[in-house]
Amino acid sequence: MVDARWDYLMDMDGVLVHEEHIIPGAAEFLAELTAQGIRFRVLTNNSIFTPRDLRARLLQTGLDVPEASIWTSALAAARFLDAQRPNGSAFVIGEAGLTTALHEIGYVLTDRNPDYVVLGETRTYSFTAITTAIRLVEQGAKFLATNPDATGPSRDGLLPATGSVAALIQRATGFEPYFIGKPNPLMMRSALRSLGAHSEATLMIGDRMDTDVRSGLEAGLETILVLSGIASTESVERFPFRPSLVIDSVADLIGRTGDPFADPAA
Repeated sequence: MVDARWDYLMDMDGVLVHEEHIIPGAAEFLAELTAQGIRFRVLTNNSIFTPRDLRARLLQTGLDVPEASIWTSALAAARFLDAQRPNGSAFVIGEAGLTTALHEIGYVLTDRNPDYVVLGETRTYSFTAITTAIRLVEQGAKFLATNPDATGPSRDGLLPATGSVAALIQRATGFEPYFIGKPNPLMMRSALRSLGAHSEATLMIGDRMDTDVRSGLEAGLETILVLSGIASTESVERFPFRPSLVIDSVADLIGRTGDPFADPAA
């Protein structure tokens, strides 16, 4: 075990897996973190799945990530609600990842005068449920959404995601939701607390400038952009901020996870 300087937060899609296939070097990278006792969390804006579900899905790709090392926007939303209004109530549009997280903090899920309307990801958005959400927000329920992603991927192409449905509810009610997931740095800070880490000694690895790098930067973390997902070298130049380091993939960090910013030639 080495004396590692850094704890790690990392995105999942585009960093460890891409379209349900493992990114070359990802398994070796995670194995090195584990062998060296380096603490890490794998982050995702997707609120559909519980950490247990995601662990099983990652195992199918060949990645062994402990359940406790997975942090979702649903968990971040639940922690936020528990701090804001403990033992409250919510009308939820979402899947098991979100409803389980809210049940575990003691929330009651109801469509009768809830404290919050909480919108998450689902593959079966219901017009009836959306209509109920609109009416509850109009009646005074506070509006929260797990993430602002407008679309999500599928085998058949793009799907409308939380951000698109949130825009529909906002347009109908005039009330803007509070988004918990990236690029809100709240997602990073909740993951840091779950890890027991400090921003000054934690880095964020992601494949998107607009969410991963931005949220890491705003949370006070060093940031690493990988080019194995969405971002390209050219796209980096379009933003007014830069990551601390740009690499091809996490495979480039193998052998230097203790301090990835150190000069390899030194």
